[in-house]
Amino acid sequence: MGSDALSDDIPERRFRTLFISDVHLGARGSQADRLLDFLRSHDADTIYLVGDIVDGWALKSYWHWPQSHNDFVQKLLRKARKGAKVIYVPGNHDEFLRKYYGTHFGGIDVMENTVHTGVDGRRYLVIHGDIFDLVVQNARWLAHLGDKAYDFAIQMNRLVNFFRRLFGVPYWSLSQWAKLKVKKAVNYIGAFETTLAGEARRHGCEGVICGHIHYATIHDEDGIRYMNCGDWVESCTALVEHENGTFEIITWADPVRSAAPVARVAARAA
Repeated sequence: MGSDALSDDIPERRFRTLFISDVHLGARGSQADRLLDFLRSHDADTIYLVGDIVDGWALKSYWHWPQSHNDFVQKLLRKARKGAKVIYVPGNHDEFLRKYYGTHFGGIDVMENTVHTGVDGRRYLVIHGDIFDLVVQNARWLAHLGDKAYDFAIQMNRLVNFFRRLFGVPYWSLSQWAKLKVKKAVNYIGAFETTLAGEARRHGCEGVICGHIHYATIHDEDGIRYMNCGDWVESCTALVEHENGTFEIITWADPVRSAAPVARVAARAA
């Protein structure tokens, strides 16, 4: 019996477009099982994979590929076979795919970046965003060191939340807390958003959809609609476009099939 057999009786929520980034398949912190659960009850005509879907950096250090990671890949291929348009924009962790720009495999198109046109005709640059990260571009050793530190934070986070669950306290993210509390991290996020907004403007677009920094949000930045998909390591978020043109970030916080929107992130294209 296939892994999708349990989903036959689950009603689907269908969207015009679905954007997913930073799944990090191959890394121990990846929550591919939750993403797979999300995809069993959510579908879209077009699916954008906005980078770091596979974590080549992690796979070079150790081999970690549980069945849920394979099931997720098979689920995507199945959606493509059933008619969904699937576009893969690689990031820095899956940069090995960048040599395949313009190719088509298993129903999936690999592109350096692309432009998504919303219901109202607004154009959105779709790009992972790492090429505007000076640390990734100019100090790769530091980026790899930061990646190891992030993995450590994830492991510590699991330990902390194990005890929180014992006392009935809700999930708390150590790394997200650190990002928001450390001034330099806050400044980094702000600079990243401003830079991506500027890149969208240079492409003649009214908005940008990206990933990379694991921080899901929708807001206007210098007159450009900035949207970040978040990640499937901690926040477990996806960006969706409804048929009426509304964009929303959905958080799949529990293995139980219930979706909870992130505060102040649903936005009508304007």
